[in-house]
This record gives sequence, C-alpha cells and structure tokens, in this order.
Amino acid sequence: MTSDKADRRGLWDGAAVRARVAAMAQGDPRRERFGSSHHGYLLRPPLAEDTIRLFEQQHDVRLPASYRSFLKDVADGGAGPDYGILGLTEEVDDEQALHDVREEGRRAGFLSTPFPHTDEWPGPGKGGDAHYSVAGSLVIGERGCGMFHRLVVTGTNAGQVWLEDPDWGGLTPGPDFRDRYLAWLATT
Repeated sequence: MTSDKADRRGLWDGAAVRARVAAMAQGDPRRERFGSSHHGYLLRPPLAEDTIRLFEQQHDVRLPASYRSFLKDVADGGAGPDYGILGLTEEVDDEQALHDVREEGRRAGFLSTPFPHTDEWPGPGKGGDAHYSVAGSLVIGERGCGMFHRLVVTGTNAGQVWLEDPDWGGLTPGPDFRDRYLAWLATT
C-alpha cells in the first residue's frame, strides 16, 4: 500500500490507501462486508498538522507515529476494520454506547497517564473481571456488542490497538495501528 521509503519511515501513501478503499467499495456494492454498511468505505479528509498538534497539547501526549501520520496523510477516520475508524475529534451521539467510553478519553490526564497493561487482562468470561484501567488509551473504533478498539497512546505498548470487551473477554493486545489497518486493506 505504500512505497518502500514510506514503509521505512512509518508513513502512509494516502493516494494508495484511498485507491484501495475505493476498490474495496467497488467490490462490495451491497455493503455485505462486516461494518461496511456503517462506514460505507468513506474516508474523512485528513487533518492539518495544527489540528493534530492542538489535540496533543490539550492532552499532553504525542500520538503514536503510525496513527498520527494516518490522520495527516490518509484520513481523519472513516473506512476501516469493523465499524471503521473514529475521527480524532469526531463527536459521537450520546445515545450510542461508544459515547461514554469516548468521553472518558477526553478527561484531563487520561491519555497522558501511561497505559498500565503489557499482557492480556482476562474479563469475566475468562475467569477475570472488568475492573481494569484503560488510561493512556484512545477509543478509535467499535467492534460491536459493547467491544471497542483502543489505541495505546502512552506506556510500553504505545501504538498498539487493543480490543476491549468488558463484558466477556477483557483486554486483548493487538498489532500496531499501521499493521492492523494494512491487514484490513489486504482482505478481500
């Protein structure tokens, strides 16, 4: 999806990503792929550097490079795995389950607090519990059924996308944002 030079630097080839998403849309005109009826294979316009920097200043963080360059070079969210990628400052309807977890991430100090996990945290369905901290992570998407994708912003695993399933599975570590998105682009 990107040039070798971009791959080495962790940047994105926005035109190549947009072309691939358009091809995915063309190959799924009835929006039968999971989540596509929600995101519609649409990408929001990229963000200006100033907008990203303002968010970082307001939350006292530096966003992980792969996510930050995605916002700047590809899109401020839209088409992506499951129900898509939320825009960095996208407002979420307060009727949606996503609203509360999204607002949690906007509290002062929440994102700048190091994400405390390095390994899976088992939820109630795995013999664990749902009492765990997700500070240092930003909800970037919804899987459905009360499950969310969290981008680790601070701490040892910054840049990884973890699946949060508080009702059953707990927290499960995943790949870097870039690897996750590229894997989605590679599916047919």
